[in-house]
Amino acid sequence: MTKSAVKIIVAGAAGRMGRTILGLAHRDPEIQIGGAFEKADSLEVGRDVGELIGTPLLHVPVHPDIRECIKLGNVVIDFTQPEAVPHHLEVALKNRRGMVIGTTGLSRTTLDKIHAAAKKIPIVQAPNMSIGVNLLFRLASLVGQVLDERYDVEIVEEHHQYKKDAPSGTALELGRMIAKARKIIFEPNVTYSRKGLVGVRKKGTIGIHAVRGGDVVGNHQVSFISEGERLELVHKASSREAFASGALLAAKFVARKKAGFYNMQQVLGL
Repeated sequence: MTKSAVKIIVAGAAGRMGRTILGLAHRDPEIQIGGAFEKADSLEVGRDVGELIGTPLLHVPVHPDIRECIKLGNVVIDFTQPEAVPHHLEVALKNRRGMVIGTTGLSRTTLDKIHAAAKKIPIVQAPNMSIGVNLLFRLASLVGQVLDERYDVEIVEEHHQYKKDAPSGTALELGRMIAKARKIIFEPNVTYSRKGLVGVRKKGTIGIHAVRGGDVVGNHQVSFISEGERLELVHKASSREAFASGALLAAKFVARKKAGFYNMQQVLGL
């Protein structure tokens, strides 16, 4: 561990993403695990983080609330639930701690609060922190700019059975980026799945479909389909480490920044 290691505080420490982030952080010499917390009723509260990730004791307990550990680090990493984010944001803002927010399904109200807080603290917020997915965003935007409405766009995303929001934030961001590249407004031109006698497909629209099942970490496919050819962009995540490694990159980025709202494209220098 270097003297200038970034000290992180991990929200939802006992969750799937929380444990993955902590496991990678423990192996990263540029990161120090300063604090971790869970819901007050979690059975993991009070346990050592080392017990959660299968390492020797790290002498970092899992706290029952962000307020108990906010001063133990300088960047909060949040992959929890949409309803929990405003509280975490409020505490981070009060204590002038940076944030990395990967929680999806955020309401417009919460997003507005994040943008307002970013005037005083540095925040990276993105629907997906995988390096590969952020390259997919760039590629989808480029293809959307070149292939006009003669090419129908269909986006299919697949996730595990426990994911609560649909479609995924990544699928929505792909749709928004393609719409922007084509210089159209996203919401009036998106179709979420189809059922019944829906009629002929309207030119220029973007279709988005969600699949849920098993232990799928996250798959996204963007198809540009015309009369005579089809171009597909596909990203498949086989491990949550793809998202966790991006989150740690974002934490290092935030630690060097002053107040401001940033996305993963900026973190990766794209």
